[in-house]
Amino acid sequence: MSTLKLSLLQQPLVWMDGEANLRFFDTLIAELHGRDMIVLPEMFTTGFAMEAAQRSLPEARVIDWLHEKAQATDALVGGSAAIQTDKGAVNRFLLVEPEGTVHRYDKRHLFRMADEHHHYLAGDRREVFTWRGWRILPQVCYDLRFPVFSRNHNDYDLALYVANWPEPRAGHWQALLLARAIENQAYIAGCNRVGSDGNQHQYSGDSRIISPLGEILAAGEPHQPTILNAELSLDSLREYRERFPAWRDADPFSL
Repeated sequence: MSTLKLSLLQQPLVWMDGEANLRFFDTLIAELHGRDMIVLPEMFTTGFAMEAAQRSLPEARVIDWLHEKAQATDALVGGSAAIQTDKGAVNRFLLVEPEGTVHRYDKRHLFRMADEHHHYLAGDRREVFTWRGWRILPQVCYDLRFPVFSRNHNDYDLALYVANWPEPRAGHWQALLLARAIENQAYIAGCNRVGSDGNQHQYSGDSRIISPLGEILAAGEPHQPTILNAELSLDSLREYRERFPAWRDADPFSL
């Protein structure tokens, strides 16, 4: 399909209470109709906690809930969660289709300033999947600071960033989202939480949906719970990349 109706849920999170967070998002998602994609923040079941994987919901429970929401809305529904695997804990971005197909991406860049790298395993691959004709790159929070990892090799149309990005660095969040859109000639969506967490960190949200030209299509009011909606055009994206093919001159990188 040439258009994609996208919703970002910029919301507070209940600290370390998975079922409470699912009940909260139950109510919000029930009000959404006619969307193609619904995105929740990073670690939407717990908040950004180093101990979250030991006390979080099992992956099967999170996937079942996402699948239920996807079926109810006929949309792809996703967000990241702390997941305990046989090999260790991961910060996993899960996106589930109405038919039950699950897309997984494990956060590659772990936030060492919070010792995330001591509590979680880093993902070992970049993931791109297709949904309703759109090629989508899922990313998580700190990944935003590493442009080589998210370089568009003409293989994605939309990059999704979910985050618990604290208020003191809100300016970095906004600037880097804009840069990723312009340099990759792709749509960029950044879904950040609001409120405070159990470590007393404050989050201003500042969620964004940005066009390949760097236009702000939707912006979350700072500190306010809100739902951002935008309609993206694949035809417009392709026309722009053909009219202004800067991507053809990008330097080659390999990881």
